[in-house]
Amino acid sequence: MTEHEAQPTAGREQAQSPPGEERTRPADSEAQAQAQAQAQAQAQSRPGREQVRAETGPEQPHSTTGEDPAARTTGEDGAARSTGGASGPQAAGDDGPRQDNGAQVSTGKETAGAHEAAIPELVIISGMSGAGRSTAAKCLEDLGWFVVDNLPPALIPTMVELGARSQGNVARIAVVVDVRGRRFFDNLRESLADLDARGVTRRIVFLESSDDALVRRFESVRRPHPLQGDGRIVDGIAGERELLRELRGDADLVIDTSSLNVHELRAKMDAQFAGEEEPELRATVMSFGFKYGLPVDADLVVDMRFLPNPHWVPELRPFTGLNEEVSSYVLNQPGAKEFLDRYAELLQLIAAGYRREGKRYVTVAVGCTGGKHRSVAVSEKLAARLAAEGVETVVVHRDMGRE
Repeated sequence: MTEHEAQPTAGREQAQSPPGEERTRPADSEAQAQAQAQAQAQAQSRPGREQVRAETGPEQPHSTTGEDPAARTTGEDGAARSTGGASGPQAAGDDGPRQDNGAQVSTGKETAGAHEAAIPELVIISGMSGAGRSTAAKCLEDLGWFVVDNLPPALIPTMVELGARSQGNVARIAVVVDVRGRRFFDNLRESLADLDARGVTRRIVFLESSDDALVRRFESVRRPHPLQGDGRIVDGIAGERELLRELRGDADLVIDTSSLNVHELRAKMDAQFAGEEEPELRATVMSFGFKYGLPVDADLVVDMRFLPNPHWVPELRPFTGLNEEVSSYVLNQPGAKEFLDRYAELLQLIAAGYRREGKRYVTVAVGCTGGKHRSVAVSEKLAARLAAEGVETVVVHRDMGRE
């Protein structure tokens, strides 16, 4: 190799050698200028990177997370921030929270606007055994409350929490707590304190009764008192009064049932928890055939056999009272419409009395010979009348299709 052929190679080695390295031979001035220009261009294309190198020292190896360590600076608050480069899938300028490895982290902002779970209203029913706790619980259940009987007091906060997670499906909870829980009853005071700390709206209903009335009630059903043990009924009553003394003092509502019957107790519960709304009455209108027997659960029975029977009309015999032709035939008979008008008025009067007595359900049985034509047609029309008057009505055709 000649001397002229070797000089370009030496020039390339000098241009590729790191800046600041001692030269081993005279360098071509033009090659040095080109190398410096390239270095300056690279520095200008990465303005933050060269400054970080100058402040933090030589560039460290890349981390396994894919983030460029040289592309991080320290802010005024001491937190590490990304200043550029490929630090993960999040684009520069996105102010979303993330960790150093690119994973999203929570800053609390995303939960600030979340709706808090609605805490259900809570009623705790307690009191003396035989004073009417079960009746009070059934009354609240009829009013739409979610009722749990004999729940250990330690589980009441858990029950409220489950109700809060129901997305409003369980807005009112009633819990029956009494001495049947035995040793679990001792946790009631702690559970009440927990509920107060959570801000739960709670009320305590205490059912009271005299010793004489309680003794008569236990003797009438021939059952022992839960705390009677080997003693007498009066011993169990006395022990229960002592256990419940403190809870009775904390009660929001005390009802003395000594002289109350079941209907009067329901009326008192309705007055406290039904609000201004009138207790709802639900009606079941049931068609049936007398030849198959009377419905055992019927409150009122109507006999439609005073109307002509479509069974003896050949073109109507195969059909039922749900058919328009059969229905028109039955309802256009003399006395049919008058009967519907007057019986609907009678049901209004009866329904008002049922509500006053705390009765929530009524079954009206409408009968004919086979339960196929007349009773079906009249049941459908009567149910429509009741529904128009605001009564929740269900129609059942018990014997249709049995022939």
